[in-house]
Amino acid sequence: MHPRYSLVAAIFVFGLLKVAFAQPASESSLPSAAQLQALAGEYTDDSEPDTPLSFYEKDGQLVREGPRTFPSELTAVNSTEFSSRDGTGERYQFKLGPSGQASRVTVISGGSPGKEIMRRTGDAVQRDFPPYERQEAIIPMRDGVKLHAIILKPANQHAPLPMLMARTPYGAGETTMASFYADRPELARAQYIYVCEDIRGRFESEGEFLMMRPLADPSDPKAIDESTDAYDTVAWLLVNVPGNNGRVGVIGISYPGFLAMMSGIGPHPAVKAISPQAPMIDVWKGDDFFHNGAFRQTYGYDYALGIESGKENTDVQYGDNVDGYDFFLERGSFAEDVRRAGAQTPSGAILPTWRLFLDHPAYDNVWYLRGVEHHLTAVAVPTLTVGGYYDQEDMWGPQEEYSVLERHDANHQNFLVLGPWQHGSWSSSSRHLGAIQYGEPIGTEYRKQIEASFFARFLKDEPGFDLEDTASFQTGSNKWKRYAHFPPAESTPTKLYLNAGKKLGWQLGSKPTKSSYISDPRNPVPYRHRPIEPTYAEGSHWGQWMTEDQRFVTRRKDVSIWTLAVGNDLTLTGEVIADLFTSTTGSDGDLVVKLIDRYPDDDADPAMRGYELMTNEEIFRERYLNGFDQPAALKPGEVREVKYSLHAVDHVFKKGHTIMVEVQSTWFPLYDRNPQTFVPNIMKADPGDYKKAKVTIVSDLSHPSGLILPVVSQ
Repeated sequence: MHPRYSLVAAIFVFGLLKVAFAQPASESSLPSAAQLQALAGEYTDDSEPDTPLSFYEKDGQLVREGPRTFPSELTAVNSTEFSSRDGTGERYQFKLGPSGQASRVTVISGGSPGKEIMRRTGDAVQRDFPPYERQEAIIPMRDGVKLHAIILKPANQHAPLPMLMARTPYGAGETTMASFYADRPELARAQYIYVCEDIRGRFESEGEFLMMRPLADPSDPKAIDESTDAYDTVAWLLVNVPGNNGRVGVIGISYPGFLAMMSGIGPHPAVKAISPQAPMIDVWKGDDFFHNGAFRQTYGYDYALGIESGKENTDVQYGDNVDGYDFFLERGSFAEDVRRAGAQTPSGAILPTWRLFLDHPAYDNVWYLRGVEHHLTAVAVPTLTVGGYYDQEDMWGPQEEYSVLERHDANHQNFLVLGPWQHGSWSSSSRHLGAIQYGEPIGTEYRKQIEASFFARFLKDEPGFDLEDTASFQTGSNKWKRYAHFPPAESTPTKLYLNAGKKLGWQLGSKPTKSSYISDPRNPVPYRHRPIEPTYAEGSHWGQWMTEDQRFVTRRKDVSIWTLAVGNDLTLTGEVIADLFTSTTGSDGDLVVKLIDRYPDDDADPAMRGYELMTNEEIFRERYLNGFDQPAALKPGEVREVKYSLHAVDHVFKKGHTIMVEVQSTWFPLYDRNPQTFVPNIMKADPGDYKKAKVTIVSDLSHPSGLILPVVSQ
């Protein structure tokens, strides 16, 4: 949801912080045309082969460009060193080979010690960047509030064109021709009239910002929400932007993905296609702020502080060299976080989303009205939903949106794309994620083969969009798969049982078994390697925590583990469900279940030897076993069934790998600590409420604990 995870941030290879530029060369010492031509060529980082840079001489200047990097003249420091003019502080140091031709360039990121060494791989490539003209607009809504928008129009337009719209809380003002090519190069080259709009109360738009504004009563003509604002924006654009063909597509990732979905609820008739990507659909049930009732403490703290402290974005800090694990553990409850932060709105009130968390910890009507899934009663326009299996913020939303819309898809216009992406990373080449290699640029493939053709089909009547229903990049096999429905019909729910001896089995063992551990909220299990930085701080590892090697926690005594060696390739495609029978000595508790693919110690990729890769993971707050709106204390010592979704997967556990199931009761500070003593509101728990508890997982004929897996073949 955060602007630091905007498309540009996901795409750029190099850091973008400002530093003081080196002094430019004097006019008398400027490099000659021959010296500049010696530097010309295309340069590639072997670890990122899909994002080369080209340098070439033009009118006595050295120009830099890339597939999605708009051509820009550089400033000469000397004959082999140059700096950017775009405020990023990037430096380029060329090394000449024996022939006098440059053989490599070192790119030094502005404001950080990072360097990228790119070797010359061929002649410079000059790509097509059809120009756009930029204008600003103020667009009135039905209640008189005016919203600010940027409009980019193709400069050489010869015929009416469709409009492509994005609405955002993260600042439309930085939208330029260069950012359009950086964010969405395929769509920019395809020539659309591109509109980016600030939503209510953000940046240069009037009105009040309300986090994930509840959906309005459609019977009230004066009511407003994000769908009515989208409707009014489209109506204004059709009349006031010359040269449009009367068709509009809407696209967005994360919060803008939610806004794209809202434009498809009661849509303006001109809206002909939408693509909600990583949309936040229900921030209590499974996106962003809560998962199954467990509060995401770091994200709820960081995100609201960053977006609600003013009309623009605010950086969040924990202090110099402070580990977020210690920061939140020392403070204790979320109420104490709020008290110590002292953050207020410009009017002096507590941040409204923090107040929302504190006053509404359970799934009451306040959250229900924000749940988009309750309002998806029709596929009103062709919808291309995109999600990541490793989306650390909004993995649940895309899967839920597709599933609910599928029930109403009589005209087969509900489409889904899933891949092993973190939040929004399909906007990059995404050849790899952390240590996990995919062997091909799956993000680029998706955008060229599916996204671009989707909008071309429904906005321009062009052929080429051939997706029947779902495209999924299957990990393990590392292959694109296409399905007539997701999950596919051949996927069979099959239980994998927790058996004696900490073994997994496809048959329930004859010997009853129990596994216990002591869960101590004063020593919670970390969710990622420490230190834990603020979510969107420079250098934060937030984006890749879901693919981190889990060996850093598997030796803890408060984690229970079961394993099964894979004899033949095992393919899972569909929803994974945890179905465990547990008891606790406390009166409340959380259950965290992880499905893990452990790579063999002799894996062909040295980086993956012994690697423990999560494929599925989720938490459940057990006070909500009777219903998310009915928190209730647990009876200590009583065995109860906890059954919930670990979400979808499309993965092949290869022969020689090991299936692991891990169970724990803390996951900190991603989720706030459960006191394990029932209190009315965990966010307001006192220090004395936090108690150790003995958690036991039972598996026998009466309590067949295990995971229900979507088996396609084994």
